[in-house]
Amino acid sequence: MKLLTTLLLLCFAFGAQAANEIDDKVQAAQDAESRPQKDRDRDRNRQAGRTLSFFGLKDNMRVMELLPGGGWYTRILAPVLAENGQLYVGLGAGHVSEGLLTEDGYENVIHVQTTENLRRPEGEKFYKMDEFEFDVEDLDMILTFRNLHNFGPEARALMNREVFGALKSGGLYGVVDHTRRHMEATGNENRRRIDPVLVIKEMLDAGFEFVDFSDIHFRADDELEYEVGRRSVTGNTDRFTMLFRKP
Repeated sequence: MKLLTTLLLLCFAFGAQAANEIDDKVQAAQDAESRPQKDRDRDRNRQAGRTLSFFGLKDNMRVMELLPGGGWYTRILAPVLAENGQLYVGLGAGHVSEGLLTEDGYENVIHVQTTENLRRPEGEKFYKMDEFEFDVEDLDMILTFRNLHNFGPEARALMNREVFGALKSGGLYGVVDHTRRHMEATGNENRRRIDPVLVIKEMLDAGFEFVDFSDIHFRADDELEYEVGRRSVTGNTDRFTMLFRKP
């Protein structure tokens, strides 16, 4: 019994040490002199350290970031994974590939080329994409931040299917997005929000297991009524943070 207790304590201590190492690396990436001030201004709101810790990021993982936008998270993930892991960016990653990835320190990030052809037809609220496949497999983790809301059901199903195929068994899929009221119809004020219950259903339909959720980005004073870009709301939206696993 004493031996078992000792082993459990050692495992706990090792896990805590590994978590601390990731926390330290995330903080070092955020403190980098090359990081733009506009990125730093969002640190308090986005809480990268807590978010990545919740997702279970380790520095030796093979990780893909979907739809990286301007590269806010890419600037953090790339240095964290640089020594022992590998960062990929995919889907709508042309902007970050032509910009950030040409800078010193990001040359080892791999842009996964696809034929997804992202587009938003005139007069429509959501983006569409063509059939595609990721040219990478057996990934440990795929992450996407505030992107699912930009797509309609068919595009989300396609994306989730290809994410499932690119992950290894046991691989993790972490998502953050702006919260919409459950079953609320789409309108101009909530177009850039998505129902978290719907997201869970679609992930289960794609074959994922639901692992956990976090209230890291819960905002009690967001009434879920207004467009996330409004001055009174931006930077303070209620966001759900959820983790899924490929069986």
